[in-house]
Amino acid sequence: MNIAVQTRRADEEAFADRRIPKEKDWLSREELAALTPEELVRRTTALKPLVATHAAECEALRRPVDAVWNAIRKTGVFYHFVPRRYGGLEFDIDSFIDAMLPIAEGCASTGWVTAFCVEHNWMLAQFPETLQDETFGGDFPYIIAPGATNPPGVAQPVDGGYRLTGRWKWGTGIMHADWVMITGMIPGENPPRQLFLAVPAGEVEVLDTWHVDGMIGTGSNDIRCEDIFVPEHRVMDMGEMRMGCAPGATIHAHNPIYRMPMTPFLAITAAIAAVGVARSAVENFRERIGVRTMLGTTVKQVEKASAHMRLGEAAAKTQTAEMILRDVGRRNVALTEAAGTGLVSNEDRIALRAQVALAMDLCRDAVRLLVEGAGSSAHMLSSPLQRAMRDINVMASHVVYDFDAATELLGRSLIGLPPNTPVF
Repeated sequence: MNIAVQTRRADEEAFADRRIPKEKDWLSREELAALTPEELVRRTTALKPLVATHAAECEALRRPVDAVWNAIRKTGVFYHFVPRRYGGLEFDIDSFIDAMLPIAEGCASTGWVTAFCVEHNWMLAQFPETLQDETFGGDFPYIIAPGATNPPGVAQPVDGGYRLTGRWKWGTGIMHADWVMITGMIPGENPPRQLFLAVPAGEVEVLDTWHVDGMIGTGSNDIRCEDIFVPEHRVMDMGEMRMGCAPGATIHAHNPIYRMPMTPFLAITAAIAAVGVARSAVENFRERIGVRTMLGTTVKQVEKASAHMRLGEAAAKTQTAEMILRDVGRRNVALTEAAGTGLVSNEDRIALRAQVALAMDLCRDAVRLLVEGAGSSAHMLSSPLQRAMRDINVMASHVVYDFDAATELLGRSLIGLPPNTPVF
């Protein structure tokens, strides 16, 4: 169950019509104990028709549909990366990909938000133990939270914590959030550090800014707060999480998943939706060419070699992209295990980021191939193919998939030059 939050202020600045959970619908310990990776995948796969049915409504609302979101919550997916010591599932990355793909195939926006919110529980597991006790061990056995990092706010040190002020873009997950995770920097600190701060969702404002041409249903609106107090135990160093040495790496040291570098994992998380939308585009094109008649003839498009080539190339690129995601996930963990108490090297982290950027590029190429070969009617707003093209173009604009930047960074690494960006 959810409640609507204030939508407009006296100065007429628009606020988003978000839903802060009102009633707790957590799974019982017995229900969680019965969950296996296979059962979780079965549940999300069973939801795919519901998610797909509401995909157009999700886009019209500019946020995930409440009924769909509540059904996703009931599957148990948000417990996926919650540590077992707090009653969570602590499943692996392959099962995460398996569970997220059906949702993304049904609706790219819903799949994107779901995957991020699952992954953000891994982020919460990186914070100091006191915050994990407060949330996972207290009233929130998992959280729904955005992780908004740009632009960072101002975190002014005070006794016991920080006073935080800022406005953050790209608040994926904010429309159904009970917490937010946002960045702040200490004024005048040299060298500068980016802090990551966890704040209850009721303490921030959410502005109705998400007016975009793709991924419209994510509801990734701006977040704003002014001079709110954030206690020390709800703060960590963002750089430490990127490298794999945040507090959670020690707290949960038994499992390398909690010690792995963040950026390759973040890149995988967001790219799942790209594979999902490319998969659905392949299936839509396969069905479409079976009924589409070429202009001026009685020939069905399915009889044309050019259609076979486009379908085959798009399918191969999509399958290759999925293989890359799975391989990067496994290697990120394997490199962490091999490092022992040390850190995964910059060179390895840079290479992993570039490979996932390539996976995103493959998915975009696959969808473009299909849309270009599907005829003018594929651009009708009722066609899933035009939405797939818009969605994947916006996905690919995420900073972690900047292909030029990722390959430049890898090239510099290969010839011994230092990194020119911290995004790895």
